[in-house]
Amino acid sequence: MKRLCDVLGSTIIILLLSIIILFVTVLLRFKIGSPILFKQERIGYKEQPFTIYKFRTMTNECNGKGELLPSSERLIPFGRVLRRLSIDELPQLINVIKGDMSFVGPRPLLPRYLPYYTERERIRHNVRPGITGLAQVAGRNHLEWDERLALDVEYVENQTLMYDFKLVLLTIMKVVKREDIVEDPGKHIQNFDIERKSKV
Repeated sequence: MKRLCDVLGSTIIILLLSIIILFVTVLLRFKIGSPILFKQERIGYKEQPFTIYKFRTMTNECNGKGELLPSSERLIPFGRVLRRLSIDELPQLINVIKGDMSFVGPRPLLPRYLPYYTERERIRHNVRPGITGLAQVAGRNHLEWDERLALDVEYVENQTLMYDFKLVLLTIMKVVKREDIVEDPGKHIQNFDIERKSKV
């Protein structure tokens, strides 16, 4: 039933927002160039890797040594708007249709984090990862990693279709109010390396 809701819901949203998606695609093509989509390997259901899609919000500018500039310097103004409105996440509807993701579930993280989960935290991979989830509603990237992963497990152990609908509604409210938005997630990712590696 959840899978059916995911496919139907994603298809309907893509159709309803097709004008916005086309508008964003055209603007990004002129402002940031090709490719339009940001692709990255993440870990999904049963710890299997998949490619996640997002609209690109940063350039690939490098310093004199050929190294990428900090995320804050590469983030374009239009990209900042996309992140504040969570529009950069819309391409993940393709992941949902493909079966890589669900509307609701633990957010998919990078493969290099796998060695740093506890056995209990690995329970987060017993369901498809989500565009949103309990941790996102509870505080998104402002939470400490221990708290966030604990909420992921709590969701897996208590998930129901009605619970998913509730989390979707709460997510919409967060987006409308523009709460818990982090414009430079790179710093948050670095925190994972610091917090989790120190506990292994």
